[in-house]
Amino acid sequence: MAFEFRDPYQKAYLLSLFTIFYNLLEGMVSVLLGYRDETLTLFGFGVDSFIEVMSGIGIAVMILRIRHRPDSTRSSAETTALKMTGTAFYLLSAGLAISILINLANHQKPETTLWGVVISLVSIAVMVWLMSAKRQSGKTLSSAAILADANCTKVCVYMSLVLLASSAVYELTGFTYADLIGTVGLIYFSLKEGNEAFGKARGKTCGCDHC
Repeated sequence: MAFEFRDPYQKAYLLSLFTIFYNLLEGMVSVLLGYRDETLTLFGFGVDSFIEVMSGIGIAVMILRIRHRPDSTRSSAETTALKMTGTAFYLLSAGLAISILINLANHQKPETTLWGVVISLVSIAVMVWLMSAKRQSGKTLSSAAILADANCTKVCVYMSLVLLASSAVYELTGFTYADLIGTVGLIYFSLKEGNEAFGKARGKTCGCDHC
């Protein structure tokens, strides 16, 4: 018999905690292996996971707030967290862009991208499940905020697909620029998430929040 939560918000909150701890683990593994194997896309993917932890903490706080006061507005702490998250995404984008230039100048290429393939496949499976679970939770609670958070998980899936494609192409063909092209894809999505975070902080309606 399937376990049912008496309080639907408890499930939503536990999903947000899972998101935080999973991204912490994924970030540590990706950064370490990306640095060891000189895989820029995997390294950037790992740093992005740490930023997702910041975003996940904001979602957890939001769930606790709407659980107790469904009609309450965003607190100043949540707004500050959104601005910090947006800034972190912009800094990540700038750092990756500089790293691309350095790698091109030094003709640097990865030792292997096998771990990028493995981690991206795991991430895709986890994020697709997480997106489905958050959608179910959001529908149960009739919460636009939680449904929007579920939609935002799509970005994590897209980033994982970018990592998978670039890692697989390099591992199978040895195409020198596959890793760098994958990094450009991460920059695109990081800038997108940064823009959305600042949009939410300003209270603008967007695809990833109930404003």
